[in-house]
Amino acid sequence: MMTAITVDAQHNARWIAGWLAICAATILGMILLGGVTRLTESGLSMVDWRPIMGVIPPLTEAQWLQTFETYQQYPEYLKNNQGMDLGGFKQIFWFEYLHRVLGRLIGLMYFVPLVVFALRRMIAPQLLPTLILLLVLGGAQGLLGWYMVQSGLVDRPSVSQYRLTAHLGVAVAIYALMMWVLLRVGAGLSPALKHIGLPGGVLLVGVYTLILSGGFMAGTDAGFAYPTWPLMGETFVPAGYYAQGWQATFEGVATIHFNHRMLAYAVALLVVFFSVQTIRTGDSARVRRSAMLMLGVLTGQLLLGIGTVMTQVAIPVAATHQVGAVLLLTAVLYWIHAQSDQKLVTSN
Repeated sequence: MMTAITVDAQHNARWIAGWLAICAATILGMILLGGVTRLTESGLSMVDWRPIMGVIPPLTEAQWLQTFETYQQYPEYLKNNQGMDLGGFKQIFWFEYLHRVLGRLIGLMYFVPLVVFALRRMIAPQLLPTLILLLVLGGAQGLLGWYMVQSGLVDRPSVSQYRLTAHLGVAVAIYALMMWVLLRVGAGLSPALKHIGLPGGVLLVGVYTLILSGGFMAGTDAGFAYPTWPLMGETFVPAGYYAQGWQATFEGVATIHFNHRMLAYAVALLVVFFSVQTIRTGDSARVRRSAMLMLGVLTGQLLLGIGTVMTQVAIPVAATHQVGAVLLLTAVLYWIHAQSDQKLVTSN
């Protein structure tokens, strides 16, 4: 009987892990599409939020013209895009439309299997609260996305950097928690956060904070201000750094940009330190490979960051840089998981 239970548990875990892997990959695509939507300034092209009927785009020329006329009443058209024709509007509309539809699709991809697995008792009781938490966070993320868009429909034709960063932060938090559960459940291990440990926690907080800093970079267009590296203009520390007081941390372009660079350097040093330490003292080839993976992703991400500012935020480079940050977070999670798994094997 014990063998049968174990086989059933492993079978269920594989199904759960496969489902979460598909959802996590789609969320990563959603983060990429969200970055492109922001970079192409498409996010304010849809000026209403209809969770059900909004799935159907304009289908006829009359519907397109009506949608375009509605858009023309809002600040982005009045202040930035006057003279745009219907063809130009369609280009920005489709980015935002696909972003919203993909969000709804992810919700269905997550909710329907969750209900099926729960009804078939395939989810371990200790895992169910975490999966329900992910569902709640996903619903909150949809509401937060509309709350963000609303901030650009009133006076200024751009969304609040605070709301944009919150929207990005929740998306990345959902992805990170899902990846942690996926890695642990797929290996038959507990996904409890206590297994992350202090070094892993430091790296996770560092990378996550850096991602939030990137949200403020995007929300204030700070990446355009200093297309030079390693200096910012003609100096290492930009002129006017914190001249606006503490608010400059979140609202001053020079301050936001400089702080993002400094955070990147600090995170890079931490990743290099822990990676080298693991490569030198790791108990298994898998653990050492996880450290080398972190180093490789970090290198690529640093190059993409430099390329983003040097190309004045070229869309392909900047969008890849945003995804690269999430991939770095993924590599950190895998490194933590590999170490925890190895410790468990050693203790047994």
